[in-house]
Amino acid sequence: MSRLNGNLLRSFIRRRSFCTADNIDGNLQSSKVQIFDRHLKRKQRDRAAWLINREDSLVNTVADNLLDRLEDVKKTFPTTLCLGGSLEAIRRSVCGRGAIQKLIMMDSSYDMVKLCKDAEKDFASDNIETSFMVGDEEYLPIQGSSVDLVISCLGLHWTNDLPGAMIQSRLALKPDGLFLAAIFGGETLKELRIACTIAHMEREGGVSPRVSPLAQVRDAGNLLTRAGFTLPGVDVDEYQVRYNSALELIEHLRAMGETNALVNRIKFLKKDTALAAAAVYESMFAAEDGTIPATFQVIYMTGWREHESQQKAKRRGSATVSFQDIQKEFGST
Repeated sequence: MSRLNGNLLRSFIRRRSFCTADNIDGNLQSSKVQIFDRHLKRKQRDRAAWLINREDSLVNTVADNLLDRLEDVKKTFPTTLCLGGSLEAIRRSVCGRGAIQKLIMMDSSYDMVKLCKDAEKDFASDNIETSFMVGDEEYLPIQGSSVDLVISCLGLHWTNDLPGAMIQSRLALKPDGLFLAAIFGGETLKELRIACTIAHMEREGGVSPRVSPLAQVRDAGNLLTRAGFTLPGVDVDEYQVRYNSALELIEHLRAMGETNALVNRIKFLKKDTALAAAAVYESMFAAEDGTIPATFQVIYMTGWREHESQQKAKRRGSATVSFQDIQKEFGST
């Protein structure tokens, strides 16, 4: 169980955000299905670039666990595309893994890309050629079959069309290229969801969305298959982080760029409702030492772009031994 640094309250540096691509604002809002406000999410990530905590144990642990999967693969990945999410944490952890020679860092937030670029001097000794790009996961500006590995750490769960974004990632990969992703799952912030629901019902007589919908574990395998990946793999971890108060949890979410970006959100939360939610949270979930827990469920997904060298399932009906024969050989249990 990890515990984050309590000193997360910082003054916000407000700054006008901008992008280098002329048409990115139009693209961010042009998805057919509008669940998330991508323009707002870009602004939130601009803010997070100024609030980010490089010692964030949650983010760093997820990045390390995601990249640990490269240790189980004998194949090398000379050219790698890293999408949004925890870019800076991935950059720190990627050194020495996967024989990466060229790394493309992409985010919809200009400030987040600039943060990573400014930090590049700290990694000059690892000899990885690194380039930077402002772009959107929903509209990848990447040539098809051009990279060996695509990494997305805690970013894709904010896309309006998650299967579509994963399909684009697959198309960007060379044959036998690897897709690695970590997204927050449906059990994430379950304590906060309960507290907000009770507070809204008590103070406003109804429920309004305050925490974003997230994919369920059972859906992850279907997402990989639907996107056309072969040899799909899914596993899940849960991390519980303790905070001194509900306010500290909200400040941590802001520093990660993980605050509410629903299109149909209520833009202004009433003060008494917010105070009620904090009180409910602490009364229902506080530990004996006064801290409050927050659950973060992380779904890890791996998939490959199809290649003739990969293992393939045998044709149905091609088995030469029946289960009855096996039972006779080894006996019933």
